[in-house]
Amino acid sequence: MDSKTSISQLNLFKEPELKEEIQKNGDIQSFSKDELLIREGQYLKVLPIVLNGSIRVFQTYEDREIVLYYVLPQETCIMSLAACFFNTGSASNAVTEEDTEVLFIPSHLIPIWQKKYPSWNEFILKAYRNRYNELLEAFNNVVFKKIDERIMIYLEEHATKNNSRNIPLSHQALAYELGTTRVVVSRILKNFEIEGKVILHRGYIELKK
Repeated sequence: MDSKTSISQLNLFKEPELKEEIQKNGDIQSFSKDELLIREGQYLKVLPIVLNGSIRVFQTYEDREIVLYYVLPQETCIMSLAACFFNTGSASNAVTEEDTEVLFIPSHLIPIWQKKYPSWNEFILKAYRNRYNELLEAFNNVVFKKIDERIMIYLEEHATKNNSRNIPLSHQALAYELGTTRVVVSRILKNFEIEGKVILHRGYIELKK
């Protein structure tokens, strides 16, 4: 897929002049699964917009990974956006979840295009609003829900999203997703299995109906 075809998939931007500027100034790169795109503390000169694939955005604390959100096609990363806006180091890491194609926009163009193109400004504002809502929901889950509730909610949402009750996640990966430890996850999953809620297999978790 060439750059023109990829950029034409972006239905977010209405102005022909903006599309031309994106074509002229944007840089499209392809990444394999599990590639590190951004490190915590890294200064950014470009803003990533996902064209295909997905990116996991997370922070690390005492050897634990805390997933903040995922960046899906036609979305950008607000942590990267903040780093570009204020010329500060990134507050998070970003890793590809699958083979991913990313459009990079030079950071100096972000505020210029906000003033010049309404659809770009709307894209930036929606990115902040949507991520704010996601992070607020995640915060509420951490504060008001017990970890066993959070694990079951995550498994059910994963099953619904992927239309499969076989969830290909290790206990460690699930711990990363929920900001806890593998020991805690393993203990709770074992309890779920005893209660007949799941069946534990090597490499995946089967969520029973």
